[in-house]
Parts: sequence; C-alpha cells; structure tokens
Amino acid sequence: MTAISPAEQAVLDHVSAAPMLEQVQAWAAVNSGSRNLDGLARLAAMLADAFSALPGHIRLIDPAPVESVSPDGVLLQVGHGRHLFLSVRSEAPVRVLLTGHMDTVFAADHPFQAQRWLDDAVLNGPGVADMKGGLAIMLAALQAVETWEGRAALGYDVVINSDEEVGSASSAGLLRQRAAGKIAAFTYEPALPDGTLAGARAGSGNFSIIVTGRSAHAGRNPDEGRNALLAAADLALRLKAASGSGFSCNPARIDGGGPNNVVPDHAILRVNFRPRTPADEIAVRCLIESSMEAVARDHEVAMHLHGGFGRPPKPMDEKAENLFNLVRRCGADLGLSIDWRDTGGVCDGNNIAACGVPVVDTMGARGGAIHSPDEYLMTDSLPERARLSALALMRIAQGK
Repeated sequence: MTAISPAEQAVLDHVSAAPMLEQVQAWAAVNSGSRNLDGLARLAAMLADAFSALPGHIRLIDPAPVESVSPDGVLLQVGHGRHLFLSVRSEAPVRVLLTGHMDTVFAADHPFQAQRWLDDAVLNGPGVADMKGGLAIMLAALQAVETWEGRAALGYDVVINSDEEVGSASSAGLLRQRAAGKIAAFTYEPALPDGTLAGARAGSGNFSIIVTGRSAHAGRNPDEGRNALLAAADLALRLKAASGSGFSCNPARIDGGGPNNVVPDHAILRVNFRPRTPADEIAVRCLIESSMEAVARDHEVAMHLHGGFGRPPKPMDEKAENLFNLVRRCGADLGLSIDWRDTGGVCDGNNIAACGVPVVDTMGARGGAIHSPDEYLMTDSLPERARLSALALMRIAQGK
C-alpha cells in the first residue's frame, strides 16, 4: 500500500464538490437511444457544455459512413450522431485516453424513460449506470486532476461516442486514431454492483448473410423453386452446431419469406459470434466461408456475406495486468477492494486494446440490470469511483 500524499489528497478532496448526481439525472432525462439523432444532438450539446470546464478545445466529430443490410437485402446508409472529442496537453510526456458513450439501448419510443428512487442511494433510470453515471465520474475526476500541482505531466484525450451500443462502427476510426501513442486508457462502462471490474473480454462479430433462391408455386411446381428461407435456416443450424469452447454463435434472426403458397426466393440470416482469441476469430471466418459454400451447393442458392468483427478479443496481457494492478493499489489506498473477472460482453475497450494500449474499461459507477427497465445506479459510487480515477491518473503521470 502506498500512502496518499498531501498533494494527492488535496485533489481527491475536490471530487466531493462535483455535481455528479445532478448531471446524471439531467443527462438521463434526455433520451439518447443510438438511433435517436435528435436526442443525441441534445445530449452532445449538454456534454460539450459540461466538459468545457476542462482546458482544451472541444469538437463534435461527424460520424464515419456506415452501411447496413435492410430486410429486403439492400445496403443502406445508417445515420449516427456526432462524437465528442477533447484533447488536453498534447505535448505532455504522459498521455492517456478516456472514453465513454452518450447513447443508450432505449429508443425514443421505449416505455422506459423516467427515473425513480429505489431507496435513498439507488436510482433507477435509463442510462443512469450505462453510462451517464460513468460520464459524470470521468468529468469529476478530470476536473479534480486539473487542480493538481503536477498536472503538466499528464495529457489526455477524451472521446465520447454516440454509437457504442450499436457496435461503434461510425467511431471506430476515431478511437483508433486517438489511442495512438497513449500509455494507458480508461473507459467508463459500469462496474458490477460489488465493484468488480471486467478483465479479459471476448470479441464480437455481427454478420448478415443474404440468401438468393428461386421462387415457385408451393403446390404446382415446388421442386422448381429453391427455398432461400430453408437454406438460411440450414446455415444457422450448421453455424450453431460448430460453436464450442473457442467461440459462441447466436443466430439471432432470419428475414424473408412471404405467402404460404410461394417458395421464398430471398432470406437474410443475422448472426453474432463471440471469439475468445484472435485465433478463434480466424476459425470463425473459416467456418462461415465453408458453411456458406456447403449450404449454397446443397440448396442451389447464392449467398453474399456482409459484416465483420467490430470488436476484437481483449486478452489480459502483461500490460493490461500492470494497469489493473495499479488500479487495485489505488483502490486499496482509498479503502476499496478492487477485483476483476473475464466476461463475454464487449465494449470500446476491445477496440482500444487491439491498438496495443492497456485499458481498464469498467471505471464507471457501480450499478446493475443494464439494458433493461430495471437498470440502477448506486449513487454513493459516484464520488468513490471519481476518486479512484483521479488517483490512478495521478499515479500514471508519476510513473507509478
């Protein structure tokens, strides 16, 4: 255990003055579902105003173009909100990346829109833990660090994207660009209720496989048809059957079909894979290719693959362990027990780690039931986790 110095303690004392709970409630009152561009624009403006308390110039970055396959097999451009970017002390000898997301999984027409107190310290509401609480923690920690006498040694970039909950396709390039040259990164996804962090993460790939068959009358000449829906179902079963210890497979949806008296000539299989290592990702690609060839041959249909692995696997390597251990030591100095465990979930930490930058990606609030109407934030974790981040940032800047 390392004693907290008087200079560090002075910084930590500033955290208690941050209006984190008020910010969380104001931000959570704005619906910022990933496809609600108006709501995302409103929240981006609010975040830009709040983060303007930090030095540096804030910019709202236009999203990169993203294509998606419609249910009828047409490639369409998908709209996304702008991403917030702030850079502070780019010339500093030690530079880190801090990331978060402004979008939630709750669309503008989702019934879960309001907040309520479950008890004096637990707030239920859309995005309160994932991750508007994390954004407030990030800001409070940085504002506190800006009072530190040693702040000149620490530079940082902040990226808050608008599309994390839908895979970060329009912000992946921005994340790669800003990760370059960083010694470490923190992402503010929520920790578990007991404070446990996410360690190694599986990767994630989303694919749409377009199947083109041949239409025919289901009663008069069915043998002349080539059933695209049946081929898509066969492919789904083959892919699922091949999953094992190295990766999981979730066939999630099949679009297509029509009247009962018509052999369907069009279908789209939507499927997700979670590889645990880069080698598993290669194995999945080979599986998809060989399975598509076999099904196309057996059913005499054509197939076209769209999509890819947007989240690479995030292993717990030596650099990551060093950063986690630093956070653990900082927690011990603050009277917190910090542990971590592997997870199959994915986030922007996957993308950052793929750039060779160690990342702890659950530096946000303690909470739970995320992605559901039961989502909750443990409000006493706001100052707790902000102090943890502030201390860890100071220790990184001091080479500890």
